[in-house]
Amino acid sequence: MNRYCITDSAAVAARAASAAVTMIQIRAKSLSARALYRLTLESLAVAGQSKLLVNNRADVALAAGAHGVHLPANSISPSSVRRIAPPGFLIGVSCHSIAELTAAAHESADFAVYGPIFLTPSKPTAPPLGLEALREACALVRLPIYALGGITESNAPLCIEAGAAGIAGIALFTAL
Repeated sequence: MNRYCITDSAAVAARAASAAVTMIQIRAKSLSARALYRLTLESLAVAGQSKLLVNNRADVALAAGAHGVHLPANSISPSSVRRIAPPGFLIGVSCHSIAELTAAAHESADFAVYGPIFLTPSKPTAPPLGLEALREACALVRLPIYALGGITESNAPLCIEAGAAGIAGIALFTAL
């Protein structure tokens, strides 16, 4: 099962890499570009075989030599980033609707993170989309979709059965 760890910690990134996660996203919104760059370099040093992406900062990802960037749905388009990125640079997009998933696919994203699928403490006011919406999204959009939001070891297989390419999370990987 492909697993996508979202963290603001090089220590969590190291543990996730040791657990053979597919991708690690450095998401530290409050850091300055300089501090995020340092955190990215620290995380790259411990990422092992895991691909490392930087949240919303293609400039930092490119400068640090990260494997990619993860963009919010309302960010610059993946195709715009792709024009300045080296071959193989991964671009993921956070999506919360079929329209956002369709746009991400049309704009040359490599994958999408879709959710929240279940109730999640990190976004308590966001209503869960549910497994049926995940199943519909995976059937309609030709883009690898990672299920996000309230994902646990027990419900992760349900997401894969619904067609997700993998699972993504924050809390899921904090305890590794």
